[in-house]
Amino acid sequence: MTVALATLVAAGLTGPAAAAAATLASSADHVSVIVRETAGSGNAPERAVSSFGGSVTRQLGIIGGFTAEVPVDRIEALRGVAGVHSVTENASLALNGLTGGTLGGLFSTVTEATTAATTSVTASVSTVTDTTTTVAAGTTAAAVDTTAAVVDTATSVVNDVTLQADQPGSLHTITNEVTGAAAMWQAGYTGEGVDVAVIDSGTVPVDGFTAPGKLVYGPDLSFEVGTPLENLDTNGHGTHMAGIIAGRDDAATGTYAGDPSTFVGMAPDARIVSIKVADALGHTDVSQAIAAIDWVTEHGNQNGLNVRVVNMSFGTDGVQSYQLDPLAYAAEQAWHKGIVVVVAVGNDGFGTGKVNNPATDPYVIAVGSAGTNGTADTADDVVSSFSNDGDGVRNPDVVAPGERVVSLRSPNSYLDQAAPGARIGEKLFRGNGTSQAAAVVSGAAALLIDQRPEITPDEVKALLMGTAKAIPGASATQQGAGLIDLAGAMTAATPENAVQTHARSTGAGSMDAARGSVIVEVDGQAVTGEVDVTGQAIAESDAESLAQGVTEIVAESTQETVEAITPLPAEEQVEVIAALPVAQQAAVIEELPAEQQVAVTQVAEQAELSGVSWSGVSWSGVSWSGVSWSGVSWSGVSWSGVSWSGVSWSGVSWSGVSWSGVSWSGVSWSGVSWSGVSWSGVSWSGADWS
Repeated sequence: MTVALATLVAAGLTGPAAAAAATLASSADHVSVIVRETAGSGNAPERAVSSFGGSVTRQLGIIGGFTAEVPVDRIEALRGVAGVHSVTENASLALNGLTGGTLGGLFSTVTEATTAATTSVTASVSTVTDTTTTVAAGTTAAAVDTTAAVVDTATSVVNDVTLQADQPGSLHTITNEVTGAAAMWQAGYTGEGVDVAVIDSGTVPVDGFTAPGKLVYGPDLSFEVGTPLENLDTNGHGTHMAGIIAGRDDAATGTYAGDPSTFVGMAPDARIVSIKVADALGHTDVSQAIAAIDWVTEHGNQNGLNVRVVNMSFGTDGVQSYQLDPLAYAAEQAWHKGIVVVVAVGNDGFGTGKVNNPATDPYVIAVGSAGTNGTADTADDVVSSFSNDGDGVRNPDVVAPGERVVSLRSPNSYLDQAAPGARIGEKLFRGNGTSQAAAVVSGAAALLIDQRPEITPDEVKALLMGTAKAIPGASATQQGAGLIDLAGAMTAATPENAVQTHARSTGAGSMDAARGSVIVEVDGQAVTGEVDVTGQAIAESDAESLAQGVTEIVAESTQETVEAITPLPAEEQVEVIAALPVAQQAAVIEELPAEQQVAVTQVAEQAELSGVSWSGVSWSGVSWSGVSWSGVSWSGVSWSGVSWSGVSWSGVSWSGVSWSGVSWSGVSWSGVSWSGVSWSGVSWSGADWS
């Protein structure tokens, strides 16, 4: 046996995979990958990475794996290593703040010790990991408290908010000093009566979203639907965005202006409609985002809702023309239906020469990030170095504060565990990104709509751009019209003849081109082609059928796992469960026999496994199992005027449940069935949307 082969065998690699990697270490360019390990694999996968000339960058106990930098020509060999369940390349799709899938990458975490220079964070888990390393320098893994309560005491919360109030990235500074939002509050415009849809990773009703009716759940279209984590934010991105847009402490009173002791978002009396499309790791597909936009467009004005703004702090690196792109088409249809669509441009930085999709669509409001130093004067401002610039044809429309922005924390979420140094006390969390900037603009749009209920999306965009303040030294390709100024917009007349006449998207292009470089996997199979994540033809896909399909996929996988581990001792059950996606962990435990649930919970508590939210175990002081977090999901009951705080709808299923007097099951939306209707070049419901 050669030395090379012996090393491969030691790493767990034999057979064809060994032959493919016979030269071991490679000098090829390295790429970031996520490696999931099978139970009992030991450290063979990690040793294989090292033998190939790569390096492990972070352990991801929450998924039973790790991230690594690996030579590009060794990825296939790594997939053949014994103990490797899957190897997925990281790529820059982006929640302009999430990790992986369509939502992933415009979010960067920082601490007070972080230098002023800001760096781009793309959708990959590895970039979040790298950022975390910078953030938490000198912090050991043991410092991550995976069972911390959301709020220890009222006093600690007030201190958290007050201590950071005068910082450039605090919402107090952004609203009172930078954007002019507080001037609108004092004039009586707080976003009341305006609903903002947040298509993201979900929202957790932490303090800031506990007021009755403050948060409404739309459909959960993520891979966590049908589990105890349904609607909840296991990633941390969605709660952060929602807090910027419309968070408001119960203790906040009066006009909200000038009070540094309470957390108040841009439009404190607006309501958040949360539509979850991404799981704990930010995994999602373009088809899920499209279905979410469709739901907002079709149902955003029903059952007492008044969705006038949709925040999309995500994007893909797809390069097909917006006139063909299905995701851009979906966003544009919402716009033409009277909904202001706000999209982050991306975090790939200066020199990109391209905003992300669907910010490529010239109808929507494309938002870049600025560093403002906490002042209203733009003389000391800069466009953030991580913010994508345009090509001179399609640029950001405006910029807004996006550096070191402090918003609400989702305790024990993926980002919360990955970047403990970004926490501010028990309540708040700090991050950078065009995601945050987009959320600021979504809140600003809600305020203008409150002031002028008849204003159109085109007029909102023209008003924000027409009153924006230019940043000296920044080009139009970087800043568009400049930094938004609500104090100026509030007193300006609604622009006349503000009607955009760009060529309209047909959506006739490719779904894969819309996905760009990031492809998600379902049951080990890549989602490609003109299908959604359930394998259904995109022409027949909608939010209800997609949610039902994903629920069935998760349920089937859960049942198979339960059957496989039931005969095992608790210690081995925990090892298997810890390698599952976080949503499935709780679902599997709930299906085990009662005595095994107790045993598994005890073992998990003793092992302190990665902050896993075990069923029946307190998660930040609240049990995940069967608890609604005071948020209410659509269930077919008219909730207008009813206080939903504390009402649980966790046991209500979509399928067959009356919704607005119409059964979801087997009934088409808009009165026309999608089945058999061409999605390319034809409106979604078979009728002209224009």
